[in-house]
Amino acid sequence: MTDSHSYTLAGWREWVSLPGIGVPWVKAKLDTGARSSALHAFDLEELERDGERWVRFSVHPWQRSDEDAVEVERPVLDTREVRSSSGHAEERHVVALDLTLMGRTLPVEVTLARRDEMGFRMLVGREALRQGYAVDPGASYLGGRPPLRLRRRNRGAG
Repeated sequence: MTDSHSYTLAGWREWVSLPGIGVPWVKAKLDTGARSSALHAFDLEELERDGERWVRFSVHPWQRSDEDAVEVERPVLDTREVRSSSGHAEERHVVALDLTLMGRTLPVEVTLARRDEMGFRMLVGREALRQGYAVDPGASYLGGRPPLRLRRRNRGAG
């Protein structure tokens, strides 16, 4: 880090929100090893609207639960081959979403992936984090947490 920048310090996992799609809370892993951000999405369906590619998908904001699913439609910015840490490559749709992290809302490009088996429904990658964040690998939830009654719905939430 250089002194000419000021960074907001975040933990390796944080509660974030996706205000543009009606998801007030989702637990995210901040992953400096991943270039792009990823969101667990299911029931993906491509559509065409006014000659443009769009995608309809649903989001389960809570880990290990399908409660409070949100259906979303967004224009497709791109389709990218994304390689997982295990080396598996797959084509994923890329959409633009607003992400609120540590009290700031920023535009991010997000790949849509099935993350059922992952511990986190959202991964925040370097492209988002370079917009003014530093990650403390020893800290969690520096940006605060939702109320306990909501955290309890997110089974296993800390």
